[in-house]
Amino acid sequence: MPKRASFPPAARLHRPSEFAAALRGKHLARGPMFVVSTPRGTPNDPATGPRLGMVIAKRMAPLAVSRNTIKRVIRECFRQRRHELPPRDLVFRLHTRIEPCSLRELKTRVRDEIETLLDRSRQ
Repeated sequence: MPKRASFPPAARLHRPSEFAAALRGKHLARGPMFVVSTPRGTPNDPATGPRLGMVIAKRMAPLAVSRNTIKRVIRECFRQRRHELPPRDLVFRLHTRIEPCSLRELKTRVRDEIETLLDRSRQ
């Protein structure tokens, strides 16, 4: 029986210090739009599992609808693959300005890149 894909509050980063530690830490993977970072040192408790953080700056995605769409796609990809990931914090940071495109195209591009980055960060 497959594990249930859930996204409880314990699977998210909440404190600025948690984000800062991950952003100062090791870059696991980089794609055309995103960088995935994790803190250096010991991994999370296996009972807690992996945790997700996102940094989607307004200057990189000026439209709120674009920022919200990006976050929604990242959360959904993480939720579906959470049981496959090692127990560590992952912070996805948008590092390239999003050019104007349809939301359907944006979702497809973000989903493809996030899936690739999650594959790379699993190793």
